[in-house]
Amino acid sequence: MLPLLRKAKRMSCLLSQTLLPCSAANSVCNFKPTHSLIAPHHLLLPRLLGLRPKIEFWGSVRGMATKMDSIQQNPEAISYLNQKEAAEIDEILMGPLGFSVDQLMELAGLSVAAAIAEVYRPSEDSRVLTICGPGNNGGDGLVAARHLYHFGYKPFICYPKRTAKPLYDGLVTQLESLSVPFLSLEDLPKDLSDSFDILVDAMFGFSFHGSPRPPFDDLIQRLVALKINGDTHQKSPAIISIDIPSGWHVEEGDLSGEGIKPDMLVSLTAPKLCAKRFSGLHHFLGGRFVPPSIRNKFNLQLPAYPGTSMCVRIGKPPKIDISSLRENYISPALLEEEVVADPFDQFQKWFDDAMAAGLKEPNAMALSTTGKDGKPSSRIVLLKGFDKDGFVWYTNYEGRKGQQIAENPHAALLFYWDDLNRQVRIEGPVQKVSDEESEQYFHSRPRGSQIGAIVSQQSTVIPGRHVLLDEYKQLEAKYSDGSVIPKPKYWGGYRLKPELFEFWQGQKSRLHDRLCYIPETVDGKTAWRIERLAP
Repeated sequence: MLPLLRKAKRMSCLLSQTLLPCSAANSVCNFKPTHSLIAPHHLLLPRLLGLRPKIEFWGSVRGMATKMDSIQQNPEAISYLNQKEAAEIDEILMGPLGFSVDQLMELAGLSVAAAIAEVYRPSEDSRVLTICGPGNNGGDGLVAARHLYHFGYKPFICYPKRTAKPLYDGLVTQLESLSVPFLSLEDLPKDLSDSFDILVDAMFGFSFHGSPRPPFDDLIQRLVALKINGDTHQKSPAIISIDIPSGWHVEEGDLSGEGIKPDMLVSLTAPKLCAKRFSGLHHFLGGRFVPPSIRNKFNLQLPAYPGTSMCVRIGKPPKIDISSLRENYISPALLEEEVVADPFDQFQKWFDDAMAAGLKEPNAMALSTTGKDGKPSSRIVLLKGFDKDGFVWYTNYEGRKGQQIAENPHAALLFYWDDLNRQVRIEGPVQKVSDEESEQYFHSRPRGSQIGAIVSQQSTVIPGRHVLLDEYKQLEAKYSDGSVIPKPKYWGGYRLKPELFEFWQGQKSRLHDRLCYIPETVDGKTAWRIERLAP
């Protein structure tokens, strides 16, 4: 699952950078971007234009909503385990189902690291102290620290009661090979707030019972004291507990009311009963390894894991003050003497970087158009080719974007590559590509997409989704013999010929780099002038 703030970004709108260029084409270089937020829908900008807002929501559906959706949002619908059930599940996993202790520990530690990365970013909360107990929960913490190192964090380990078992020796060796510091009790600073951003409580798991003994009783109290005295510090470290907060009763929770109060709880396999009393901001479930046989035997109701993620949030994300969302970008400087003279070549260079970074759909771009009424609209489309002649995409000519382009053949494109802190704005006139080019691309598409282009009378009002599905099935049957599917006359490509490029690189303190390429004629030849714009 994408990180929380990144997910919030992608569900927001392209207000400043995709709408304003369309309505303010004469002041392109004076346009000042804020956080660019890509989303698969477009919004009009009513306050600036004095219009009533029209909002369109667009979703790519890969599966129908299931019971898992309600389970994920409602913690009460999730199964919680008592201590006996948790122990029995572990015995089954390591018995008939063939899991080894180190396999389960690896999966658990990876889940914990993934959950931490969902909420806390290494650029802001990098210093992580993992306090490890003598048992398996401590092993989970060691594995989590190793993964956090590879995620870009700076882990530290406090492991006061080491065991001589080879499994744990191996984990220690792995961390030492990465030069992860091991801190003794004497090495720990008196005030943990001064030295760490995140504290991982990996002392005791669900199998522990009784009262914590030295030195863990003191360590627990130091974590407790952080929340009691947190108001005396500018920022108190976040406390993350693995499976159960150390010192809590597995089923009854914090009996004394004076125990650890973690900011995040990462339950493993399934939440334990004490998790019902967890009141922190972030509750995640980790350990994506529970097979159907165990789900059925214990009648477990668990949320679905998104995509390839090893963790899933339980309950709704905490409410966030949108005005407080910000990120201090850390990027190499974008300097005039280091960029390519030709903006097409510079775009190719950055596009190659986005591909190499493994970004999802790096060819996704916001297309902003404006009709004769001056009302702008934006949406995400996919770039399908570019060269020195321009940037090409394909669509229905009779949809809203096609109508606006027919009335005003000028548009703006915006690429936003979040993980690289980069965006590229491109503006210029638009014209249709040749019928031959559209025909060739149409038949290169999957047959399902070809049929979909025929079915969709884009932007027209329809009574329901069933209309699309019914017509799709009819056409699918019609062309089931493999015959050529004719391209609709109303479907084809557009090409935008750039008259302006802007390359944006996010930097610290909002002092972003913005290099603008503007064409000019020199000795009868077109060249590109590079100007730096204030952020």
